[in-house]
Amino acid sequence: MPWIIDYAIVVEQMKLQKLKCNYYNSGAFAFADPADVRFVGWIGADDPTLRPAAREMARSVPPPFEENLADLITRTWLDHFPGRLWAMPMSHWAYELDYGSRDWMPALIEHIDLDPGLLQGRNNAAAIEFSVNEAHHFRHFTQRLLEMLLSSDFMLAFVGQPLLCTLHHHKQLWWTTNDTNAVEVLENAVRQSAAS
Repeated sequence: MPWIIDYAIVVEQMKLQKLKCNYYNSGAFAFADPADVRFVGWIGADDPTLRPAAREMARSVPPPFEENLADLITRTWLDHFPGRLWAMPMSHWAYELDYGSRDWMPALIEHIDLDPGLLQGRNNAAAIEFSVNEAHHFRHFTQRLLEMLLSSDFMLAFVGQPLLCTLHHHKQLWWTTNDTNAVEVLENAVRQSAAS
């Protein structure tokens, strides 16, 4: 069963991984040293709002976009970056559950066997932790976020791995890493998905 990781523990772990928080109490983490950071984007439909530099790093997946992106990230996690995975809002839970996504997110949290009341009053981005044994919960959670988010984004952090993924409300997954092997894995994963 997924469980909740207190925000203080999240921040401590992110510091150990040489990551920093860009906004107070949020899940908006980034590499503290951006010098060697590389980006890979997995996108659904063509997005005219992408800047040219981002478009060069974007790789398209075929429709149905939300389902295929959820499958792809779940397979990539299990096959290449197994371990604990944290999901957290780029804002905080009080915003998401009281305003941003209050019409549907409590039911999503209940669906993965968590009580949304444990997150509702938190004005921080405590993480929902998934283990590899909860991949079915993670896959459902990810697909639903991709389907339903209208203006909010979520951060996916791979505990102990030099890898972050922003789940963007435009039905996109944007990866950041300073590991060249991880970049190759991410590029190959989306290529293999498009070929199948």
